Amino acid sequence: MRKLPPLHGLRAFEAAARHLHFTRAAEELHLTPTAISHQVRQLEEILGVELFRRYPRPVRLSPAGEKLFPVLRESLDRIAAAIGQLSDGQDGPLRLSVTMAFASRWLMPRLPHLREQAGFGLEIEANDDVADLHASGIDMAIRYAERPGGHAEWHRLFPDRIIPVCSPGLLSGQARLSPDEILALPLLHYRWRSGSANAPSWERWQAHAQADRGRPHITQTFSEEVHALDAAVAGQGAVLASELLVSDQLNAGTLVQLSDIPLPGPTYWAVFLASHPAKERLHLLLGWFREQAVLFEYSRNPAT
Repeated sequence: MRKLPPLHGLRAFEAAARHLHFTRAAEELHLTPTAISHQVRQLEEILGVELFRRYPRPVRLSPAGEKLFPVLRESLDRIAAAIGQLSDGQDGPLRLSVTMAFASRWLMPRLPHLREQAGFGLEIEANDDVADLHASGIDMAIRYAERPGGHAEWHRLFPDRIIPVCSPGLLSGQARLSPDEILALPLLHYRWRSGSANAPSWERWQAHAQADRGRPHITQTFSEEVHALDAAVAGQGAVLASELLVSDQLNAGTLVQLSDIPLPGPTYWAVFLASHPAKERLHLLLGWFREQAVLFEYSRNPAT
């Protein structure tokens, strides 16, 4: 006979351990933070161990919690996958989470081709927040990161570069500008939600390009990347942009690359759970993205 504590306590602990935050765990399970705290305390009393170090904050797992969490997370994922295989919705659309800029600038023009090639429906969720694949109902996420993170399968798609671009109407016919000439243009900036120390900025690009001009003067700052790109297309200034996201505008001539000096960028990854019940369809989707990655790489290096 199996000796198991109450399932509600295990679920509460797993959610709190995954988020390392009792309030976010409560929101996921539609409970109050007090209820989550009570259920975790009850579980600790049953097991006779402390699962969290609550002080000093932020909350973190104890050695016992670190031992239990990965086993419990994998078990609950496997249970969810098995139940999913028994349900009637396995032929329904897959939910694909992408960043807003990726959706607007890259995916939307290619979506009809993707649907045709995949042969199944897709629901697109454009959101810059971290995708919780364990609880959000998202089947696959496309995310922009320097390296894999979290407990899921990460598949590299598009290694990226950050390049300076602007509308051709902002120039006087030059094909390329010197770093100092670029920094003399109206400069557009947007805030990266990740808060990474390696977020692109004109100061970083100036140092990388070894430009002599004084500190860059930002003409306009935007909260959203896609709005900064729209402003650049409209001729309002130069912006440091993901080469992938502006590839269509560069090919169409609505944007021009100002310099061959890029900043190294993060990578676009496809992320999904290893235990997902629709793994076959996810690999079809992954295959399409990999084909697009090969085409993009060829467009950057046609001689290779």
